[in-house]
Amino acid sequence: MPSLGERILGILLYLIPWADSLKFGNHLFIKYPYTQIIQIPAIPIIIIERLIPFGNFLLFLLIFIGLVRNSKVSYFLRFNALQSLLINIGIIIVSFIFDILFNPFGNSLIIRTFSSTLLISLFSIITYCVWSCTQGNEPNLPGISQATKIQL
Repeated sequence: MPSLGERILGILLYLIPWADSLKFGNHLFIKYPYTQIIQIPAIPIIIIERLIPFGNFLLFLLIFIGLVRNSKVSYFLRFNALQSLLINIGIIIVSFIFDILFNPFGNSLIIRTFSSTLLISLFSIITYCVWSCTQGNEPNLPGISQATKIQL
């Protein structure tokens, strides 16, 4: 059973993909201002990424080298660190695809719908991961968890 500190750090690791997924909700936050409350947990990560040059990349390297590849760190933390990084990589890839393919369509209804669906899906995934960490369990995401276990 992971300690309380390991659980809290496991939860904090999932704020990284959450901070990167918030860009999919820009129009949602404008139309429904009360939804902006879900941005609050990601503020420290956003500040770190914007204040430090290449902050996102440096944060990635710090977590990957400092936690994932460090055998002295518990398996629970290493698993959650790598899984949050894999989720973040997926978000970055989807963001690039979204910008390349859907940017020419502007702010149409289908783009807003797809963007909102993506944000809600990512919110659900990250909420599940955070809940599993509070319980002391490894979040089991199909595909991502298997890739994480193979890498560890």
